[in-house]
Amino acid sequence: MTEPVFPLRSLAEVATLADRLPAPDATMAEAARTRQAQLTKPQGSLGMLEEMVELMAAVRGTARPVIDRAQALVFAGNHGVCAQGISQFPQEVTVQMVANFHSGGAAINQLCRAAGAQLDVIEIDLDKPTADFTQAAAMTEAECLDAINRGAAAVDPAADVLIVGEMGIGNTTIAAALAAGICGGAGADWVGMGTGVNPEGVARKAAAVDAGLARHAGLDPMGTLAALGGREEAAMAGAVLAARAHRILVILDGFVCTAAVAPLHAADPRLLDHCIVGHVSAEPGHRRLLATLGKKPVLDLGMRLGEASGAAVALLVLRAALECHNGMATFGEAGVSSA
Repeated sequence: MTEPVFPLRSLAEVATLADRLPAPDATMAEAARTRQAQLTKPQGSLGMLEEMVELMAAVRGTARPVIDRAQALVFAGNHGVCAQGISQFPQEVTVQMVANFHSGGAAINQLCRAAGAQLDVIEIDLDKPTADFTQAAAMTEAECLDAINRGAAAVDPAADVLIVGEMGIGNTTIAAALAAGICGGAGADWVGMGTGVNPEGVARKAAAVDAGLARHAGLDPMGTLAALGGREEAAMAGAVLAARAHRILVILDGFVCTAAVAPLHAADPRLLDHCIVGHVSAEPGHRRLLATLGKKPVLDLGMRLGEASGAAVALLVLRAALECHNGMATFGEAGVSSA
């Protein structure tokens, strides 16, 4: 980079970032692909493991990428649209779960320990929920920018890989609204049961999304993030952009996380060229959203927890892929005929 990118000064800057941030190195991807062809296995026989290594080689700028440092970022925020009865849990649960993260008692704590990732939990103004997007824009541009820049600032420049996730009561409704706002369709096309709401709750979620779409139609992608999103979604988008600036591979989590970066893809699809999707969520909108973004998930385990939990499991798969790439013998080294 020839000039500092962060903090961003306007949402309009996002559409220019693909030309200002380092792009994946196709030469290094090809070098990794060449090495894969020399290893003691049939070509392509490790499937997506090989694809993951090639992308990491391109992002990190080396044919033999390694993970010396993995960072997990979980952002937490609260949402005004909860006033519409779209969650079975009160927003106080967000605060309580953040405390659980800090004390080490959540699923993501255990998964990060297993995957070898440093977990950082960033709560963003939990005492100040966003506005109810059925009545007004969830965030002003200044509020959205603040969350984006806070997410960017949380990224460790020394990390080799970043996994991102969230916590926030009501944020599957936020994800559905963002997905519909970016990709089209109605609320009923995107909402799911979230934390376990009944059919009447799902209907309230769809109605809230439809009301938000009607109120905030015609906005550009980043305007849609501000109008329909939440602080933790904006922070995840900022972290993904900062990871690109530092040439860090990103493993995205489930529906909420993917919806959070959908506005980046809509602003310029190249902005997600350094990202892998860790898993496909059981939330019904996620598979459809991945198809729209052209992303293939690493895992399909029926998970819908959030917290970067699916991304953390995918990090274990990435570590396995790199062990094979860097540790296997070539045909020549092993004295095995390749033909």
